[in-house]
Parts: sequence; structure tokens; C-alpha cells
Amino acid sequence: MLDTKFDELMEFPCAFPFKVVGDARDTLADDVVKVVQQHVAGDYAPTTKASSKGTYHSVTIRVTVNSKEQVEQLYVELAKIAGVKRVL
Repeated sequence: MLDTKFDELMEFPCAFPFKVVGDARDTLADDVVKVVQQHVAGDYAPTTKASSKGTYHSVTIRVTVNSKEQVEQLYVELAKIAGVKRVL
């Protein structure tokens, strides 16, 4: 697992924004929601923005997380989505 200090910096549960940057495609936001729902069920309305050249999309999704481990797990799982370049 990741060696982070989320538990020292945050109080749980809390709303945590994940930004996923990946290759531009219409289904990226759907894939992000699918992964998040496997870990934290809920209704999500992510926002998507295209890069200036349209090569990449960034998807921002707010998730109510309950622990440091949950935040770390989501970073790892979101990074596994095909075409994803960064999870911020």
C-alpha cells in the first residue's frame, strides 16, 4: 500500500476530490465512477474537462472516504484504468 500521511492530515469521514487525468475518450468518466462504486457505493456526478489540445480529459469526482486506507486504495485502483496517466 502507499505510505501516506492522510490519517495525520485529515479527519474521517470526509469528502475527498480525486482528479483522474487520462487519454481523451467519452467513457473515461464512466470508468472512474465504476471503480469508485466498487469501493464506495453512491451516486456520483463527476465533472470532465478536456485539455487545451483535446488530447486528455480530466475527471474530478468527490468521494466520501472513511479511512486513509480507502483513499490509498482508490488512488491505486483509479490508476489501473486503461489510458489513465495521473491520479491527483
